[in-house]
Amino acid sequence: MSHTIIRGIRSKAALAVCGLTAATVIPLAASGTAHAAPYCGITWGSTAKVAAALTSDTVRGARTGQHTCYDRLVIDLGGYGRSTGYRVRYVSTVTGPSGTPVSLSGGARLQIDINAAATHSQGRPTYRPADPRHVANVAGYRTFRQVAYVSSFEGYTTFGLGVRARLPMRAFVLQDPQGQRLVIDVAHQW
Repeated sequence: MSHTIIRGIRSKAALAVCGLTAATVIPLAASGTAHAAPYCGITWGSTAKVAAALTSDTVRGARTGQHTCYDRLVIDLGGYGRSTGYRVRYVSTVTGPSGTPVSLSGGARLQIDINAAATHSQGRPTYRPADPRHVANVAGYRTFRQVAYVSSFEGYTTFGLGVRARLPMRAFVLQDPQGQRLVIDVAHQW
């Protein structure tokens, strides 16, 4: 066999050992090294985040914070049962239960539906923001543009979150001695 054929066989064998095929393309940056890891190691994506649990929790408040790699919205919940259910997703227009669109600042919008009422079982509000269109001051945030309280109806509460662009996001519930917190983080970039 010629040296060229032997080198070709060795190259294909080396690719097979690495789990690659001759058609595999390994992208390299201009410096000749592989692409860097995602921004801050974030791998959340931008698809809907859903937890289906039903509880008798109530919405108590909403607050925001800025972090190195993302902006955070925290919705405080009263209750000590299972984790409260939620659905957080990018939408073209945030709507309440009546279908009425809610205008939000920013290039993209997140609709946050929580399986928790903003009222007691007797109908008294557990959460009543002074300005429902601006429940938190997000001036100067890198990603957040507006946080709005949309409505609470039949045990479900909706918030709208205007963000700079459709960016990776995550949602999860934390339990603490005061109740639960629904946390929504939106990355500053991809």
